[in-house]
Amino acid sequence: MDLANHHHLVPNIFLFVDRKCFGDWKIGKDWIDFHDLTFVISGKARYCINGETYEVEAGDLVYVPENSTREAHTYADSPMHAYPFNFQWATPHNKVHLPFGVVTKKLITTEILDYIQEFKHVWMGKQPFYPLQARAIFELILHRLLSNYYLLSNPVMDPRIKKITTYIEEHYSSDIAISQLAETVNLHPVYLGKLFKECTGSTCKEYLNRIRINNAEMMLSSGDFTVSETAERCGFRDISYFSNMFKLLKGYPPSAVLRKTGLSLFNK
Repeated sequence: MDLANHHHLVPNIFLFVDRKCFGDWKIGKDWIDFHDLTFVISGKARYCINGETYEVEAGDLVYVPENSTREAHTYADSPMHAYPFNFQWATPHNKVHLPFGVVTKKLITTEILDYIQEFKHVWMGKQPFYPLQARAIFELILHRLLSNYYLLSNPVMDPRIKKITTYIEEHYSSDIAISQLAETVNLHPVYLGKLFKECTGSTCKEYLNRIRINNAEMMLSSGDFTVSETAERCGFRDISYFSNMFKLLKGYPPSAVLRKTGLSLFNK
């Protein structure tokens, strides 16, 4: 699971329904340019997505990404009750897909259902500025779904990798080599690299850079440091590499954080 792909996505929800189906409910075959995320609460339905057929039931999460062909129908003897969210990611990210399959089990929790009920209350009430509040609640739902998915995909972290991540978080400003990390847990560097990727979804270098950049953003947000000072204090010896890595991970350059704080951009 590549977590970095989802950090800066902003959902624009344009449809939400408390869908209590009648026995003849169906969605006609059509191509969609949005994302359909549906929480099945009870009953059953059959979806056909891009020519593949899926049977869904209570507790299932149905995800149909943009640029898909979709059709569906419920069953008269067990009509579906579901909460569908139709949304697009804000430009230019609409082609980024969530990591779920068309049907995923064991992701819907009581906490998520509570969030959905809160979303429903806001969406139906349409009080001033309700789209902002609704989006915030939907992002909490997405956060919990992604967290649950990550935990199911990585149920137990190897204690040696946990030791490495803790070391990186405490020493990110220092020069850190994978050979040095491997030595702390008595592993061959090549095997450590493979194990680290399996447990975290990132290479050691990617994880180190993410920790460094997250700390750099906090330092810049304080308004107390220039870009050059921040780069050096976060373990980057090359200011150009730091700036490129910051923009790659955050989507904007470090100077943009300084502009928000009102700090002078000179001597950066």
